[in-house]
Amino acid sequence: MSATNRKVINLAITITTSLATCLIVLGIAFQLGSPKNTLEENGDNTPSNTSSFDVHPDFYQKASFMLPDSLPNFVGAAQNTTECVVHIRSKSTSSYQQSHPFMDDPMFRYFFGDEFSNPQEYESEATGSGVILSESGYIVTNHHVIEGATSLTVTTWDNVEYEATLIGSDPDTDLALLKVEGDNLPAIRVGNSDSVQVGEWVLAVGNPFNLSSTVTAGIVSAKSRNINIGSAQTSVESFIQTDAAVNPGNSGGALVNVDGYLVGINTAIASPTGSYTGYSFAVPSNLMLKVVNDLMEFGIVQRGFLGVSIQDVPKDLDLGVTLGAYVAETVEGGAADKAGVLPGDVIIAVEGRPIRSSASLQERIASFRPGDEVNITLWRDGASIEKTITLRNKDNEMGLVAKSSEKVEALGISIAALDEEDLKEYNVKYGIKVTQVHPGVVSKSTDIRQGFVVTMLNDQPIKSVEDFNDAIENAEGRVILEGKYQDSERTYLKAFTFEQ
Repeated sequence: MSATNRKVINLAITITTSLATCLIVLGIAFQLGSPKNTLEENGDNTPSNTSSFDVHPDFYQKASFMLPDSLPNFVGAAQNTTECVVHIRSKSTSSYQQSHPFMDDPMFRYFFGDEFSNPQEYESEATGSGVILSESGYIVTNHHVIEGATSLTVTTWDNVEYEATLIGSDPDTDLALLKVEGDNLPAIRVGNSDSVQVGEWVLAVGNPFNLSSTVTAGIVSAKSRNINIGSAQTSVESFIQTDAAVNPGNSGGALVNVDGYLVGINTAIASPTGSYTGYSFAVPSNLMLKVVNDLMEFGIVQRGFLGVSIQDVPKDLDLGVTLGAYVAETVEGGAADKAGVLPGDVIIAVEGRPIRSSASLQERIASFRPGDEVNITLWRDGASIEKTITLRNKDNEMGLVAKSSEKVEALGISIAALDEEDLKEYNVKYGIKVTQVHPGVVSKSTDIRQGFVVTMLNDQPIKSVEDFNDAIENAEGRVILEGKYQDSERTYLKAFTFEQ
């Protein structure tokens, strides 16, 4: 076969293959276009082939695959917001103990204290974002961004650095308030998070991976979302869920609407890898304002409590309602108990606003202070009931909570009362539990870790948080804590001394 013939044959094969491909593609196109042809042949707006379900006839009139006349414009919102978001560097010093083998012996520690231990220190740095709330330099961020910090540095959009002071923080909402000494700083406009709607466009502004002034877009995909990241029973989780990309470093940054108003503080992501994989979560701006105002006025958050254990309405119970907050238990002598709320009730509204879940009830009640009167609507035995409840503080008292003394705060630990489950698990009659360990006197001098239960302090029984605080205030010289861990039946003695 000549070379010319081979070229002709190859050309023919190529043309044939191309035609076949075109036919396949066109065949798909013709097939996809068939509903339009069918409608034209029938002369009406109903499909010729009916399925097992009915399709609204308006669909065939109104369905369009064309882009809408206008798309959201994020330029203005980005320009008005990026200047209000700062970069935060948090440095902290931690320590760990290299203990002598005999240090596990409680009698040895009792007589010799911690002299044989060898504390080691190391410095770490964390980064995150913050939002300027006032021209005078108040900045909101996440608690986990600044937790345990020994120094805080804030860098603004124009690369000016400030040393920041911690005004206060609230682990329950994962929020913190900082202050820098500045004038005429660009403050963000705060919006009403209650007005945010699912499907609404939002922007996330922050400093992911130390990339300053980064803006990502998405929509609000859910509200009042509880993702169970809080370790304390008093944690408040009622997040705005979005699909705007948020990554490490975005924490504490702004979630804004298309008009540039702050509607949330970006806090967490749902991710098996540590990086963004689809959903992010923000603390609503209304809840943020309540926390910030309390920190400015009292140095501590004044949170009202109903005195109930709640959950979403159980699906296996025929209660006549499916939305609301189901009351599993009430605290004896608590606010709800005194108002006549019973286990099995469903809270369906607070101050006339519907409650769809336990998370939305948490968010709503968290906006009130102890002593506030709140009108709630209950669902009980097939009928709604109105109740007026006077909220109490975390200690089940009416008054506001005082901020801990400097001596107590110097310990560098967070503590909480034991519930009935804790008493059983630890096999103790009383005590308080260390929920977090921060840089401070305790971490510097002992190897106490999260989960340690204190039952005695200097031979004095510790039955409540108040007992512990009072004992610390009155302690002089060496302090000896007696307690245990959940995974051990042994009793440990931990000793430290306040620096004079």
